[in-house]
Amino acid sequence: MRVVIAPDKFRGSLSAPEVAAHLAAGLIRAAPATEVVQVPVADGGDGTLDAALSAGYRRVPVRAEGPTGEPVETAYAERNGVAVVEMADVSGLRLLPDGRAMARTASSYGTGEVVRAALDAGCRRIVLGVGGSASTDGGAGLVQALGARLLDAGGREVGRGGAALAAVESLDLAGLHPALGEAEVVVASDVDNPLLGPRGAAAVYGPQKRASPADVAELDAALSQWAQAVRSVTGDDVADRPGAGAAGGVGFAALAVLGATLRPGIDLVLDLVGFRAALPGVGLVVTGEGSLDEQTLHGKAPAGVAAAARAADVPVVAVAGRSLLDLTDLAPTGIRAAYALTDIEPDPARCMSEAGPLLERLAMRVAADWVTDDDEERAHDSSSRA
Repeated sequence: MRVVIAPDKFRGSLSAPEVAAHLAAGLIRAAPATEVVQVPVADGGDGTLDAALSAGYRRVPVRAEGPTGEPVETAYAERNGVAVVEMADVSGLRLLPDGRAMARTASSYGTGEVVRAALDAGCRRIVLGVGGSASTDGGAGLVQALGARLLDAGGREVGRGGAALAAVESLDLAGLHPALGEAEVVVASDVDNPLLGPRGAAAVYGPQKRASPADVAELDAALSQWAQAVRSVTGDDVADRPGAGAAGGVGFAALAVLGATLRPGIDLVLDLVGFRAALPGVGLVVTGEGSLDEQTLHGKAPAGVAAAARAADVPVVAVAGRSLLDLTDLAPTGIRAAYALTDIEPDPARCMSEAGPLLERLAMRVAADWVTDDDEERAHDSSSRA
């Protein structure tokens, strides 16, 4: 049997390529004749860069500004003029010092620096994965890094961060990177929130970034000021458009200033890594993530993988650190069975620290249920025909 292994990361434990490697090792140990193809995936958040690199993109290092202004070593992935930029790797929550609350001041500027580096290198299709962002700056930092100027009433440039946007009176796009006129920008995002209001970037995602109720009110007002400045220049009001609130409003700036399109993260990543092209002749797809739960059912990587596999009439099973879903929950996604590390190791701490070896054991179970018996039947059929 030919098996495609297409998992997302196990957050806090293993990257998607590491998960795929351990699953492959377990499958081959149990069924040595199995042909295994590893296609690690992501949903547009952290891990998107890893998925692209595993698919053969080359890593292009970039030194950029982190969410609080400190320099960070990051990269974009490039192939044939397509650049994959992961916001979490340069402007992400995990880069905040000691996890401190900096919702008012964190910036998306570094993400813009990485996009600029890709444009300077000749890339003309930019795929921007925006999950896991630390900022609520409406994408102002992103466009500042690309040459836009945000000015206050006195004509002075406004500083970084969402709270600073309260002072914005005008937007100057004269210095915007010239390559943006011919480049295609695609944002990988699964949220449909607008920029402002009770479902907006500050109200919904600010508390996840440790914004207090007072911070949320301040940020929402500042984002409104920013949206007005953008509208006065572009003539287009996109603040209410679904997805404008993605990544603290980066979706808004990408739509309004960069002319970007938004696509569901997992669908975009599946195209990037060639998942669908790997399906002909496949007998089984194994997907998974750290936790199979309600979020899985709403656009997370395993559901996207299962939908694509089901469309190709290939059975899908999932592996996870834990599963809070039963087969009735999973059936609409096309996932036929779920295997969890907690099935073989009840201690959650060991599931985290020993995830690799446990995944290999779990993969042997998958092989026994979905691969080995089929191999034996085919061997029996062949010998009978002989």
